[in-house]
Amino acid sequence: MVAALAILGALCAAYGISIMLVWSGTGFFAVWLALGALLIGSAWAVHAGWWAACPSVIRRIVYGITALVVITCVATQGLALTHFSDQGEDDLDYIIVLGAQVREDGPSVVLRYRLDTAFDYLEANPRTLCIVSGGQGANEPEPEAHVMARYLEQRGIDSSRIIQEDESKNTIQNVRNSMRLIDPDHDKVGILTNNFHVYRGVSIARKQGIAHVCGIAAPSHAWYLPNNLLRETFGIVKDSLMGNL
Repeated sequence: MVAALAILGALCAAYGISIMLVWSGTGFFAVWLALGALLIGSAWAVHAGWWAACPSVIRRIVYGITALVVITCVATQGLALTHFSDQGEDDLDYIIVLGAQVREDGPSVVLRYRLDTAFDYLEANPRTLCIVSGGQGANEPEPEAHVMARYLEQRGIDSSRIIQEDESKNTIQNVRNSMRLIDPDHDKVGILTNNFHVYRGVSIARKQGIAHVCGIAAPSHAWYLPNNLLRETFGIVKDSLMGNL
């Protein structure tokens, strides 16, 4: 058990460092570092006999919290996985492309996946309009919507088909602000984002009152997927508690 905890902790810490070095624009890598430290510390506690010396009530509380965390992670990530392969519907009135990190040289890898999927959909459905949604974060050179629109235009999508929503800071704002640009009671709308994020995006859109909404899943990078899924656990729990889902 000691060896397993130590190895798992070292792997979590190493993974967190790899995410940190990419610098995706968030500090979520710290969760992996904290988890690694907790597991390594637990291994030391077991090895030193501290765990065995703890009162049984403390051990039961720790086991209970651990079980609750694991169940929450499995349940929320299971929900995310139910929309992993969503392909939407043909001939939607609008697709809403949710923003993500942009850098000086353009969209991040995560955002390029979304935009390339949007390009393919718009090429196949020439009547559909595209809302690119995303404001400017503190570590971004310009609003995400501007970068997204430019990327699609450079790939050949006519600017008349692209509507920019450049104020949003998170998923709930993406949906709310984009709803001002459509008829939520009658328009057929697709929420386009990476596969791990589709469940939350579509659930928020339905909760906000878009009557006819579906998901369109863009791919994601396999190495970053554990980090993204764990972030989704936090996002789903937070939005559930706030009544957004």
